[in-house]
Amino acid sequence: MWGSKGCDKDKPDPSTVAEPRDQPIPVSVAPIHKKKYTRKSVRLVKDDDESGPSREQEESEPEVITRSLSLSELRDTRKDFSRLPGEHIITWLLRCWDNGASSLELEGREAKQLGSLSREGGIDKAIGKKAQALSLWRRLLSSVRERYPFSEDVLCRPGKWTTMERGIQYLSELAMREMVYYDPDNAQLPIDPDEVQCT
Repeated sequence: MWGSKGCDKDKPDPSTVAEPRDQPIPVSVAPIHKKKYTRKSVRLVKDDDESGPSREQEESEPEVITRSLSLSELRDTRKDFSRLPGEHIITWLLRCWDNGASSLELEGREAKQLGSLSREGGIDKAIGKKAQALSLWRRLLSSVRERYPFSEDVLCRPGKWTTMERGIQYLSELAMREMVYYDPDNAQLPIDPDEVQCT
């Protein structure tokens, strides 16, 4: 009596089953690209009492081997670090720091291939100016400093501090403005905007 028709009644119709709405939806996050490298160095050593050819010995000061970024990686980098329309220059730099610009090493030709990051010709041209491998962060800071040689040229808009978040954002922007005019070769100065002292 309870044939297959009875069993089908107990099964819900797949077209009428509601999907749960409180399920988290996976979101893709753009990875930070850092060039991969390996370090290896060899020097020749010859014992005084042995005759014959020298032998190789590993040395502690290694050679750096890097790989170039692919065109798709450069395109993703441009998306991650491009200045938004109407975004203040210091706010943009702060966002680039937060997105990991200090961990991305670029050669001059790669930096040129990024195109317009800042939406200002003078800054964009200076980003790809140096041929040696430098972090994108260092390229951005030196390019802004070259375009705006005086700190008075780069203003931080104070606005009202209606929230603690806005106050922290403003102090972070002040610290970033200080960093733009730091000497990049001075190892005693902080490289992290969170470590900059400003009043």
